[in-house]
Amino acid sequence: MLQLSRLPAGDRLHLLCLGAHSDDIEIGCGGTILQLLRDHPGSRVTWVVLSAAEHRREEAEVSAAALLRDAPTTEIVLESFRDGYFPWEGAGIKDLFESLGSQVEPDLIFTHSLHDRHQDHRLVQELTWNTFRNHLILEYEVPKYDGDLASPNVFVPLDERTAAEKARHLLQYFPSQRDRHWFSADTFNALMRLRGIECRSPSGLAEGFYCRKMIL
Repeated sequence: MLQLSRLPAGDRLHLLCLGAHSDDIEIGCGGTILQLLRDHPGSRVTWVVLSAAEHRREEAEVSAAALLRDAPTTEIVLESFRDGYFPWEGAGIKDLFESLGSQVEPDLIFTHSLHDRHQDHRLVQELTWNTFRNHLILEYEVPKYDGDLASPNVFVPLDERTAAEKARHLLQYFPSQRDRHWFSADTFNALMRLRGIECRSPSGLAEGFYCRKMIL
């Protein structure tokens, strides 16, 4: 269980989840979010997807609603910035982050990793740190062709039920991605198994994150 010094287990959290594309958050930290919402009933979630257009917008909306069903207070923000062009749409994305920074005060932020080679993911990560300078930020990982996975320094052990629910959720709510060669339960389970080995998770399953700054 992820323990936060500001709030003991059982107390309410405000989570800010940031993703460039419709399935990024679910892939990177879906299991951790499920577990946090069970451990901290009544928590609030602000969920932001920056590129969710046409059918992918519907997938993002339905997926977020299902994953956050245990959170009584949610705000789902779906934008339609052009996929693959974030660095060239930077001004509009920067404005969105500035607006977020003035409106929310989260206890924990999930965002893309510094190591991620996808240009959209990288910009989201950079603007997260630019906007939220005094917050606990965990950077999640997204497996893909680029081969940019690194060595996480924060782990969240998952029980078997939560890990299975994460993989099942992704396949159920993102049918448009099923034809991608890497988008499979085997991929998601393999990465969770590897991270589970690295942190000696009791179930052998975990999600890994990168934390650049933490105050204990």
